[in-house]
Amino acid sequence: MGTAHESFWRLRLRRTLAGNGAAPVLVLLEGPAGTGKSRLVEELTGLTEGTGAACLRWTPGEAGTVPEPAEQAGDRPVLLIVDDVHRADPEELRRLHRLLEQPRPGLAAVIAYRPEELAAAGLPLGAPPPRYPPALAVLRHRIRPWTQTEVRQAATAALGERCTAEAVARLHERSGGVAQVVVDLLAVLRDSTRQRCTAADVDAAGVPVRLADLSLGRTAALPPEHRPIVWAAAALGEPVTRDELVAVSGLGQALGREALLSALAGAALTESGEGRYGLPVPLAAVAVHGSVPGPVRQELHGRAADVLARRQPVPWTALARHHHAGGRVRGWLRAVEHAAREAAEASRHQDAIHLLEQTLASPSVPPQTRARLAPLLARSAVLGLRSDQTVEVLGQIVEDQALPATVRGELRLDLGLLLCNQVGMSGQGWRELERAAAELRDARPDLSARAMSALAMPYWPGSSIDVHRAWLEGAAEAAADSGDEAVRTAVAANRAGLAMSCGDPKAWELVRALPTDNPDPRTRQHAARGLCNAADSAVWLGYHERAEELLTEGLELSAKSGSPYTQHTALGARLLLEWFTGRWAGLAERCETFVTATSDMPVICADARMVRGLLALAQGEWGNALAWLSGPDGPSPEHAAPPLAAATSGALIRLALARQELPAAAAEARKAWAGMAAKGVWVWAAELAPWAVEATARAGDRAAAQSMVDDFAAGLTGRDSPAASAALTWSRAVLAETDGRAAEAVPLYRRAAADYAALPRPYAHALTSESAARCALSAGAAEPVVDRAGGTAPDGPGEAGRDGMDRADVCGAAGAGEEATVPRPRDADGFKTQAVAELTACAQQFSDLGAVWDAARSRALLRSHQPAREVRPPGRPSYGDQLSPREREVAELAATGLTNREIATTLHLSPRTVEQHVARAMRKLGTQSRQDLAETRAVNSAAPMPQTLTNGTNHRSTRG
Repeated sequence: MGTAHESFWRLRLRRTLAGNGAAPVLVLLEGPAGTGKSRLVEELTGLTEGTGAACLRWTPGEAGTVPEPAEQAGDRPVLLIVDDVHRADPEELRRLHRLLEQPRPGLAAVIAYRPEELAAAGLPLGAPPPRYPPALAVLRHRIRPWTQTEVRQAATAALGERCTAEAVARLHERSGGVAQVVVDLLAVLRDSTRQRCTAADVDAAGVPVRLADLSLGRTAALPPEHRPIVWAAAALGEPVTRDELVAVSGLGQALGREALLSALAGAALTESGEGRYGLPVPLAAVAVHGSVPGPVRQELHGRAADVLARRQPVPWTALARHHHAGGRVRGWLRAVEHAAREAAEASRHQDAIHLLEQTLASPSVPPQTRARLAPLLARSAVLGLRSDQTVEVLGQIVEDQALPATVRGELRLDLGLLLCNQVGMSGQGWRELERAAAELRDARPDLSARAMSALAMPYWPGSSIDVHRAWLEGAAEAAADSGDEAVRTAVAANRAGLAMSCGDPKAWELVRALPTDNPDPRTRQHAARGLCNAADSAVWLGYHERAEELLTEGLELSAKSGSPYTQHTALGARLLLEWFTGRWAGLAERCETFVTATSDMPVICADARMVRGLLALAQGEWGNALAWLSGPDGPSPEHAAPPLAAATSGALIRLALARQELPAAAAEARKAWAGMAAKGVWVWAAELAPWAVEATARAGDRAAAQSMVDDFAAGLTGRDSPAASAALTWSRAVLAETDGRAAEAVPLYRRAAADYAALPRPYAHALTSESAARCALSAGAAEPVVDRAGGTAPDGPGEAGRDGMDRADVCGAAGAGEEATVPRPRDADGFKTQAVAELTACAQQFSDLGAVWDAARSRALLRSHQPAREVRPPGRPSYGDQLSPREREVAELAATGLTNREIATTLHLSPRTVEQHVARAMRKLGTQSRQDLAETRAVNSAAPMPQTLTNGTNHRSTRG
């Protein structure tokens, strides 16, 4: 008898049922409780469909007896399915024996059973087994537990993308891959989890009723004197050897051996291989453990602690659990300390955090032990990823006056880093670090240097760059006094970070000098942090290739040195780099995944939230853009890192200008610029300056706008930031255009566009190029044309360039290396032709990026300046049930959520004309609402919106 792959034995069954004279076949279907045996049996009944064969089913214990195929199926082939044969009585087994020992032609038999409940182990049809004739093919199929991949597929089907990778791993671990247990747990999780499902949610789901009933029923079926062997297995919670299990049970060797055999025979326990025994499903231990009387449980755990203490190496985490459950406080705390140090040294910081949080939350921990354990928790939390409980526990402990001053200072140091770097409470974090620096300066200069070094980083909001430089010098003195190389590296990393943030040309030498190959793991952790911080600064500065190199090196070193927090900050910087460099395909999804994974750490997910908002803005999803950029889940402006705060303000100003909310745009510009001036790191104004200058100038305060440009220029003196230099040129172009000096603005826009192309930053290049083309058309006094789709389109910046956001949202074709001057053709037509060509290329660039709003706006501007014969042939074309180019454009913008008024502003149309286009597009696409338009766009997100609901192609060009 062979064990066959499922596809093979299914094929043999089909062949027999086809009635082609194939030999009879028997498939023994073996599946422990809950593995899906009954589901598979149900599926097999479909094998007779279309074959003319009969299907006979029988389950022992139900009404009737073993079916007789000759009586019930005649001469037809027959599929005989017997489920749960382990329940058959002797007489029923004899009937099955006779049927299988003399099988009729065309018999395909499937006999299913639970191997753990067989009366004779390994013999599903009892002892003695049937004498199978040579003509009968006998196959066995064992249903295996689900793999983690199969569990993931089931979790995705039940929960969608809410189920995290750690939750899938925990589901697989706790269920043992038993299908029914997985399905029952998912049913609980589907109704109890909201945004995402974590490993903690899986633990909180409890024990499914079916599993609890099965496990407790099998235990209760044992003789009372044998039950402690199962209780011992539940207390241990892992497969163990026979001797360990018997020792924990307290039964003694003879009775313990007898009890183990009894539990195995009754399927209460199972052998997992290599002479180890445990409950069939790991989660069953929870149900059995909870049924054991309290005093007995405590004794079991005490004996388990004694057994585990003799293992080498000692499993300190498990030992701590058993000491605690056994009421042995001193042994528990000693084991916790060993386990936490072991986990931290192995860079398993999350394990250390979890263990220490639980321990320090207990009031039974004496002060001396608390003083030893709390710094371990704080240090692991800084390197790993904190939880809210960590902050709460440390916040309580740090106020304990019974702790030595140095311990309180060390805790303040790490608490301050947590509050700033992960929680987003920079003000409170700053105060804790200031106190730590003072408390530790004399007794622990090494820790004081770390506190002052953290205060030296310019990412703190509110303090000027001069304050940070002063803290850096204090940190350098304390580090020198400490004589600790790791501390000196921490200060060196922050010195490099400060220099990089400011665009100091010497910063690159400081980064290269970091000791990335030092054998000390603490030193490598600080070096990794320095590399990742430098990479983030390089992104903002515009050195994209160098940023990618630093990210690669920093991530690799962070992984090796065990710094999850540093890794996550680098991953956030990579999302920002992808935004700037135009790698937008799938970027929205990557941002949302990152935000979900770090949702309880607003500082870490801030990059991803901002990038997601910028993408929404470019795509015309203004409501989503506002939610991502200033929603309640993001860091508040007063706690946000200054470069992120400045870039976010720039986007909010642009959004307000697009909505013609000029007072709001100007107010945001004034507030953001004041913050930038207070900080004094002017390279960070690159994403703010052009929009702030425009809003201020358009609000009528030309002097303030000029002052902004002058401040920006002065702040960049001696700084090395290609992105900031390009933004300064852009800002000067904006100022010239808002003054009505379009001809002077053209070479400035083109110079900025060339600089952005060289970085590269394709979106910024497209925006400045569009502005150059628009100003060139305005300077050439191009005549407006009648917009046959509705009204006369305004030209130049006089109207649309202000209210319609054409000034800095337009695209052209200037590239790297072009001269920053305006080519002046001898005739106006030649001048206009060149500008139109630039604008055409720009519209395509926006479309390639996926910037729907920008593409639509630039095409609208293009139409307003193209000769009528290029826009469309004479007469009004008939599109029938196809979308016209304008209808398609309006429908795409409506699908993003823009109002008719906002679409009208973007496309230079009247709101009434937009309303008509939306109505016609909805009729042709068969949609009933604007929401339906959005769903149609989502379905077709990989391609342009279809021309009709049933035909996504159109023989006409949809351009201009």
